[in-house]
Amino acid sequence: MLRIRAKLRQAADQMKRRPELCCGAILLTCALILPLTRTCSRVKSVVASPRAPLRFFPAEAPLADLFLGQLEEVDRLLEEADVSLVFYYAPWCAHCITARQHIQQVALRLAQQVQFVAVNCWWHQGRCRKQKIFFQYPVIHLFYRRVGPIEYRGPVRSEYLESFIQRVCAPLTYLPSVRALHTFLTQHQAVVGYFRFSSSPQPAGYITFLLSALHALRRDQQGEVRFAVVTNQAVAEGVSLREDESVYLHRRLNSSLVFPRTQRNFTVQAICDWVFEHRESVIHWIQPTGAKSYSLEAELQKGPALLTFLPHNPLTANQLLTQVSAVALQYHCGSEEDLFLRCCQSLSFSSDASVCELCVSRCWALALYLQRVRLSSCRSIQSSYGAFGRWSVCCRSVPRPPLDSITGLQCRSNKTLRFYLLDTQLHWPLAQRLGASADQSRDLPFITIINLRDETHYVLNHTDALEDFIQNFSASYSPLHRHLVGHKQQQQTQSLIQEVTSDSFLHTVMDSQRDVLLLYYSVWCGFCSVLNHVFLQLARLFQGNSALMVARVNVGRNDLPWEFMVDHLPSVLFFPRHRKQMSVKFPENTPMTVPNLLRFVLQHSDHAPWEESGRGAEPQSLLEAELQALQRQVFSLHRAREHLSQQLSVLWRENRRLTLHTHTLETQNAELQEQSGRLETLYREKTRQLSDTVHKLQELADASEELLEENSLLKVLLTVLRERDGWEGDSRDTDGQEEADGQEEERQEEDRQEEADRQEADGQEEERQEEADGQEEERQEEADRQEEERQEEADRQEEERQEEADGQEEDRQEEADGQEEDRQEGKCEAS
Repeated sequence: MLRIRAKLRQAADQMKRRPELCCGAILLTCALILPLTRTCSRVKSVVASPRAPLRFFPAEAPLADLFLGQLEEVDRLLEEADVSLVFYYAPWCAHCITARQHIQQVALRLAQQVQFVAVNCWWHQGRCRKQKIFFQYPVIHLFYRRVGPIEYRGPVRSEYLESFIQRVCAPLTYLPSVRALHTFLTQHQAVVGYFRFSSSPQPAGYITFLLSALHALRRDQQGEVRFAVVTNQAVAEGVSLREDESVYLHRRLNSSLVFPRTQRNFTVQAICDWVFEHRESVIHWIQPTGAKSYSLEAELQKGPALLTFLPHNPLTANQLLTQVSAVALQYHCGSEEDLFLRCCQSLSFSSDASVCELCVSRCWALALYLQRVRLSSCRSIQSSYGAFGRWSVCCRSVPRPPLDSITGLQCRSNKTLRFYLLDTQLHWPLAQRLGASADQSRDLPFITIINLRDETHYVLNHTDALEDFIQNFSASYSPLHRHLVGHKQQQQTQSLIQEVTSDSFLHTVMDSQRDVLLLYYSVWCGFCSVLNHVFLQLARLFQGNSALMVARVNVGRNDLPWEFMVDHLPSVLFFPRHRKQMSVKFPENTPMTVPNLLRFVLQHSDHAPWEESGRGAEPQSLLEAELQALQRQVFSLHRAREHLSQQLSVLWRENRRLTLHTHTLETQNAELQEQSGRLETLYREKTRQLSDTVHKLQELADASEELLEENSLLKVLLTVLRERDGWEGDSRDTDGQEEADGQEEERQEEDRQEEADRQEADGQEEERQEEADGQEEERQEEADRQEEERQEEADRQEEERQEEADGQEEDRQEEADGQEEDRQEGKCEAS
C-alpha cells in the first residue's frame, strides 16, 4: 500500500512538472473510448426473440386457457363461480402434457359445477411468471367461494382429480336421521359437528367448521377423514352431543372424543390439529411419487407392513378394498361391531365361556357404571334409569376366539402389522420389484409383507387366504418362506460363464457333482466390470471340464438366502463338490488375477474323502483331470485335422469339376444367344412380309366393293330405261312380247349366274387365303426348327408362291371385269 501511494505521488509530481504529458494521455484515452463506444452501439442482438405461445388446450375444451399468463383474468373468473380449479402449467413439461388429457376429461364432466382455468406460467411476459414462483409443474389449486388455494398433490388422473373436486364442492355431509348417522360412522373416519340453525340462519361456529373441513383436504388428499353436520338434537344425542357447536371425533379402536372447547380455541387450525392428532386408522393409503422419495421408507421404518396392491377407482365402490379393510379391522379390534357396541364392555366373572356385557347409552359414562356393577353369577338385570341415562347389564354365553384365529391378533403378537394400500394402476412397477409376476393380471390384488428390521419379505399366493397369511407371519416360528426377487433369464445361452439367478441358484451352485467358482457382482459396481476379462480367461482354461463351473450372480437384481450373501462387491466364493458346506471365500487382500484365482481353485478342489479307497484309477486332483482332458483334446484335434484334410481334397476335386462344367455352360450359353439373335431377325422379316400381304388383300377387298357399287348403279339405270320404253311395248304384238319376256328371263338368269360365280370366286379366295395363312404358320414353325440355309430356301419358295397367287388374282380380276363389260354391252343391245 505504501509503495502504491509513493508511485501515485511520483506520478502526480511528474504531471505537475510536465502538464502537456497529462493532457496527451487524457486525449489518447478519449480517442480510444469513443471508437469502442460507437462500435458497441452498432452491434445488433443475435438472440432471436421467443415465439408467442399457443393454446395448450383445444379451443372446444370447456375451460379458459390463459396461454399468455393473464393472471388478472384468473381473479375475475374466480368471482364468477363457487368452485374453481386453476391449472398452472408449462408448455414444455411432460407431466403437464400427460395431465392435459385428464384435466380435459374432468372438465367435460364437471363443467356445469366447476370453473376450470388453465394458466401458462412459463411465458416470460405474463404476470403469472412474474408473480408466481413454482418449483415444479403442473400445479393445481382449487378455490371454494374465494377460500383457498387448496393445492391438490394427488395423482393427476381423471378419477382421482374428480373425486377430490367433489369433496371440495361438498366438504360437509348433512345427516338428517339416526340411520344416516350410523351409516356414515361405519363407513368413514367421521368428524361430526352439531349446530342449531334455529337460533341463527348461519351460526358462527358452522363457518369455522366448514373452513376446517376445507383445510383438512390440504392434509388428507385421499379423503380418509370425512366431515358431517347434524342439526337435529335427537340425532346429535346418538353421539353424545348435547351442546350447540360441538364437534365429535369417532374412533373404532379407542373411545370417541369431543372437542375440548375449554382447553383449545374453536378455530380452524385448532380443529384440524385436534382431528389429525387423535384420529385412528386401521389401514392407510400411501402414494410413492416414483422418484427419489422417502415416503415409503418412512412408513416401512415404523415396523412390519402389509402392502396391498389393488385396482382402485375413487368414484366407485371397491369390493376388494372392503374385504381387506374388514380383515384389518378384525386384526386390530377383534370384530366389526356396530357403533353402539362401542358403548359396551364384556365383564368376565368365571372361568367358563360365559361373559356379561355392560351397555350404556352414553359412552363417556361407561367407566362410572363399571364401578357400580358387581356380578357373582351370570344373570339378567332389568333396565333402570340413572343420572346419566338408561343402562342395562345383559349376560349371554359366547364362544371364546380360538388361539389360531386372527381376531384381535394385534394384542396377542409382538409382530404388529401396519396395513397399507396402493393403487395397482399407479404403482405396478413397485409391485413387480416386490415379486409380482409379469403375467399376473392387474385386476387381481397383490399382497406382500415387508419387515425391514428382520430384512424379510413374504408374498401371498393366490390360493391362500389373507387371514392364514397374517396368522403364519405372526407365529413365533413362522412357516412362511422368504420371497426371493430374481431376474428371470429370457433365454438360456451357452457361454463360458454361467449366469445364476434366484431360481437357479440352489440347483446350480449346490450341485454335489462338481465344483463351482461363483462371482458376486452388480451392474453399478465398477470394480466388477474390470474383472470380467479375468474370469473369461479363467473360464477358457477350464473349458470342457465337467468337474468345475465358473458362474456369476447379479446380487443387485437377484435375492439370495442369507447364508449365501456377502458384505461387499466384488466377492468370489468357491463351493467344492461333496463339501458344499465348506465353501471358501477368496482372500480380500489378494489381487484377483488369473494365476491367483487358478491357485485358489486348485488348492481347494481336492477329491472327496470317501474316494481315496473306492476308485483309485480316477484322477486324484483337479490338475490331473485337467491334464487328461488336455490329452484327450489333443488326440481329438489330430483326428479332426486328418478328417479335415480329407474333406479339403474332396472339395478341391469338386471345385475343379465345377469349374470345367461352368466353362462348358458358358460356351453353350454364347451359342444359344447367337441363335436367338438370328431367330429374332428372321421373325422381324416374316412379320414385315405378312404385313405386306395383308395390305394387298385389303386393296383387293376395296376393289371388289367398288365393282359391287358400279353393278348396283347399272341395275338402277336399266330399271329407268325400262320404264322409259314401256309405252313402245304396247304396240308390239303378242309374239314380240313373249320374245322380250324370254330375253328378260335369260338376262335375269345370267345375272343370277354371275352373282353365284362371284360368290364362288369370293369363297375360293377366302379358302386360298386361309390355306396361305396355314402354310405361312407351318413355314414359320419349320423356319424356327431348321437352320439358316433351309430358311432362305423357304423364303424363296414363299416369294414364288406369292407372285403366282398375285398373277392368278389379277387374271381372275381381269376375267371378271371382261364378263361385266360383256353383260353391260348385251344389256345395251337388248335395250
